Amino acid sequence: MSAQKARWVSSLVFLLFCASSIPKCGSASLQQELSPQHYFSGLDAGKTSLAFFTPSVSSGAQPFLEQIESSAEALQDYGVSVVKVNCPKEDVSRYCGKENALRKAFLFRGNRLIREFPTDALFDVNSIVANVLFALLFNEVKYVETLADLENIENVLKGKSNMVFAYVPATGTAEHRAVMEAAFVYGTIHKFVLTTEAALLKATSHDDPDVSSAWLSFCHCQRATEPAQPCRRTALAQPLTLLSIHRHLKLMGAPLVTEVAEDPEKISTVHLQLGLPLVFILSQKETYEADRRTAEFVAWQLLGKAGVALLFRDLVELNVLHRSNVALKTPDEGMPIQYLVLEDTDEVITLVEDKNKVKQIQEDEQEEEEDEDEKENNNQDIQDDQVVEAVSRDKKRELPLEQILVLTEENFHSSLSEAARTVVLFYASWEAVSLAVLRSYSEVAAHLKGTPGVLLSRVNCWDWPGLCSQENVTQFPTIRIYKEGLQPVTYGGMWGTEELSSFILLSQVSCPLKLATMDEAEGYLRGEFPSELSSHHHTSLLGVFSSATSEAREAFEEAGNILSGHVRMGMYFEDDALALSRKYSVSPPALLLARSGGRSVEGIALSKHSVQDMVQMIRYELLDIFPEITVPNLPQYLQLGKPFLILFSAGDISQVESREMLKLAKGRPQQAFVACWLNLKKTPVGYGILRTYFSTTPPLPVLLWVNLHAGGQVFKFPSEQSITEKNILSWLEKLQAGLEIPSSTLSEEDWKPPLPAYDFLQMMEPSVPELSPQPGDTPAQPKSPGGDPAGGDTASREEPAQESPAEEVGSPGRGLRGTAPRLAARDKQGKRHSEL
Repeated sequence: MSAQKARWVSSLVFLLFCASSIPKCGSASLQQELSPQHYFSGLDAGKTSLAFFTPSVSSGAQPFLEQIESSAEALQDYGVSVVKVNCPKEDVSRYCGKENALRKAFLFRGNRLIREFPTDALFDVNSIVANVLFALLFNEVKYVETLADLENIENVLKGKSNMVFAYVPATGTAEHRAVMEAAFVYGTIHKFVLTTEAALLKATSHDDPDVSSAWLSFCHCQRATEPAQPCRRTALAQPLTLLSIHRHLKLMGAPLVTEVAEDPEKISTVHLQLGLPLVFILSQKETYEADRRTAEFVAWQLLGKAGVALLFRDLVELNVLHRSNVALKTPDEGMPIQYLVLEDTDEVITLVEDKNKVKQIQEDEQEEEEDEDEKENNNQDIQDDQVVEAVSRDKKRELPLEQILVLTEENFHSSLSEAARTVVLFYASWEAVSLAVLRSYSEVAAHLKGTPGVLLSRVNCWDWPGLCSQENVTQFPTIRIYKEGLQPVTYGGMWGTEELSSFILLSQVSCPLKLATMDEAEGYLRGEFPSELSSHHHTSLLGVFSSATSEAREAFEEAGNILSGHVRMGMYFEDDALALSRKYSVSPPALLLARSGGRSVEGIALSKHSVQDMVQMIRYELLDIFPEITVPNLPQYLQLGKPFLILFSAGDISQVESREMLKLAKGRPQQAFVACWLNLKKTPVGYGILRTYFSTTPPLPVLLWVNLHAGGQVFKFPSEQSITEKNILSWLEKLQAGLEIPSSTLSEEDWKPPLPAYDFLQMMEPSVPELSPQPGDTPAQPKSPGGDPAGGDTASREEPAQESPAEEVGSPGRGLRGTAPRLAARDKQGKRHSEL
């Protein structure tokens, strides 16, 4: 049904209801010629009549007679007939024989007298109708004089029905009549209470009411289910008339909040039919409970002024801004729905009460969009971030999030106990990196579907800022794993699907994993792992401890807790631990490092027993000897603070090059630099790095010495020489002696990202938890053009230098600035970082 047709039907029904207030000429006549005997003999038990007894000639009764005749039309609609009874002179009965009886009107129901009225109280049609209905509705309309009487009635009605409380300055007025006529229609639905006491009106009002005017309030006692809970009151804002009371009661009877799952243009409610606007609160399934509460709060504030509906944008295709949260539909035909972005409920209320507010908000939003467009145009040459581009390109693609539980303030803590481990992604739905991570997270959910003991969930910090603050989430996106009784573990690695899946699965297994027998320990080194670890090809690390090395064992266990989810660690401390360690030429406490599925096991003595030293050593020993540099692992090697001896290749390097570089990496000088290679086919960003060094891409493969931490000099290995260990060592000696000229020198200027928000290297670091350095922990580094390539006499690999606090890089994500996108999008300046 269209809004216009619905309003027409509503108006027609109301006109039929109000027929009593429209005179119907000739439809009724005053019965003037009845004698007392005729009148009393004709009274029926179920009929009501208002009788006026008068002598055959009575000039004093003429004005009253005229009002009685006028009221006959209105009273007949309520089943009351008006009768003039002519009293003969000789009649001395009760109604005709007494002088004072001739100055009264009598209300009969059947032959029973209900009420007698002095004629001076029936001075016009309004007073006649009001007093007659007041007498007839004695049980439906309760008259009260004190606040205690009113509260007693409210207490009886609580949880059962609602009440209409009316104040009129005096009875017999037009307002009194309007209240009584409304009570005649609605008295079986609501309890009507009337007073003429000004003191009672003031006692029930928060402000100072005008006692010379009539007042009416709808008391919502049916919603008050507790005895101590007061009945909410909604006052009638318009002058008190039958029309305004009917309109008010229709609005009070409408649902407080209407839930809508269709095109809002097609929606018609009683508010629109009665000429009031309809406010839509835009909602989605993740925030339904909170949005419902917001809608109810707004509805109470706007009760009688506007309707409120909850619009499910998940179920309706809306071509509006994603950040739009409120819509306004006016009763004016042809007016489009206005979609707005409002900050709080006060703005919603002002929107309805101030008609000019809509125009002002739209103008402000238009100016803001123009400013943002101008800013975007100014930055379009530098806003080339691939993450933002990818998210923008795929923004209409719906993510498969069915396997991810949505957490809110209501179900957060209860959901954490549903599984052995609950993975929680804290994100912001409007922010590009968060949306990119959410995409990876959905792929992780599909990959881990059916994994026992793991529950994947998410919290939108845009919808639940209080929950994110409560959980001390100061950056987003943030991923944590919760396990009952333990501190949550925060993920600090890359946001790719493979890395996230590995972290979650590794977190399922105790770290370190305690092995009970020698066979289990040797099987662990051979690659025989629990099923949760079997698909992950990490280097395995086994700590071996004797009963006399409890301090080192405790530090190792604590290090395992810190590194949980990032590394695969086992621990063996049985009586035969000494025999196991001696097989690999070490004594407890020791680390056994199994690479390549157990084909190579390296024994490393544990000389330092603090937790920090243990974590740093484990991190370092797990690094590849001759790694392939990729975007995910670059921060780990940059943190070592050493020069790079890096081989750039257009694809996989040859077996000869790999063998020679590996020999070099394992050799004596390795402690002074990082020997590595970069596959330009897999990591095409390397082409840009080479162009930065040489302006154009040199012939490949090319071996470079790059010192990012001291001087920024780039040296190129002679292309006419073959890449062998001997040739490289000879070249490095010339570098140390200062006999080689650098091919280029990098600028000392900070290499910042295009915009502060694009500091993705900062977000990647560190891949495992970082510990603050302790005084005296930094080992000395040999001198060279960027670290002495020939320095050091030991063949063992040296642990990395600790970074200073000023160089530490925070965990992934951005500062959570609040819930408003306009504020949250303003990120702080990125910290200094290095690039190749």
